[in-house]
Amino acid sequence: MADNARAKRLADLIREVVAEKLQRGIKDPRLGTRVTITDTRVTGDLREATVFYTVYGDEEERREVAAGLKSARGVLRSAVGEAAGVKHTPSLEFIPDALPENARNLEHLFEAARERDERVRRASAGAEYAGGADPYLKDDDAEDTGDDGTDRPGTR
Repeated sequence: MADNARAKRLADLIREVVAEKLQRGIKDPRLGTRVTITDTRVTGDLREATVFYTVYGDEEERREVAAGLKSARGVLRSAVGEAAGVKHTPSLEFIPDALPENARNLEHLFEAARERDERVRRASAGAEYAGGADPYLKDDDAEDTGDDGTDRPGTR
């Protein structure tokens, strides 16, 4: 079992090698500049690596990139093996990253919150306080005496 620091270094190396190979070494037209490697994780035994990627495009382009990555898996694993110099080159699994979809969902939620805030601001523009501008009683406003005969209400 490898330590976490070694797995992290190998994951970083895999991310760099795969990204570089996709940009310059793979001639598949389905890949290239349409895919971005976002993260890589390696298991503790250094046998399997999960590579997360994003594709900026429609659903058809995502399917094409997934097929291209599947067909280029062996070439990419060989490139990782050459660069890493480890006894066993980890197998590569490519998973689409949910980051862009999550970002779109969050942006939609933020916009809905801004709209609700604007409606509340417009509704409260001419409103007045329910108990006046200062709802707290002042000493000269009330002459209530407390239980001990002082001018402070409710003290004992």
